[in-house]
Amino acid sequence: QVQLVESGGGLVQPGGSLRLSCAPSGINLADNSIAWFRQTPEKGREGVSCISENRDSTYYADSVKGRFTISRDNAKNLVYLPMNSLSPEATATYYCAPVASQHLCPYLRGFSSWGQGTQVPVSS
Repeated sequence: QVQLVESGGGLVQPGGSLRLSCAPSGINLADNSIAWFRQTPEKGREGVSCISENRDSTYYADSVKGRFTISRDNAKNLVYLPMNSLSPEATATYYCAPVASQHLCPYLRGFSSWGQGTQVPVSS
């Protein structure tokens, strides 16, 4: 059974930084493309970033390019998402998810399962 645990969220001021972590179980991380997406009641679901299973290619939504950096540590079975220069528009619950096919990774879609998420409120 695939399970994912997201952590690292919390209240942050505008301009601040956080590093989110994703701990998947029940899958071989090295064999999966992993994405982060965020969700709010107002905006719905938005793909944020994805790291592919081959060559560790990375992809980002335009709204986070240059500020977010996805990475993975297959030995520790963890995926990270450091987020810098956060704005109130980044306020959301963040989830990590395996992507059904690596070909969907550039499109930030195809999420096959996800955890409970971690909340990131950005506010002064």
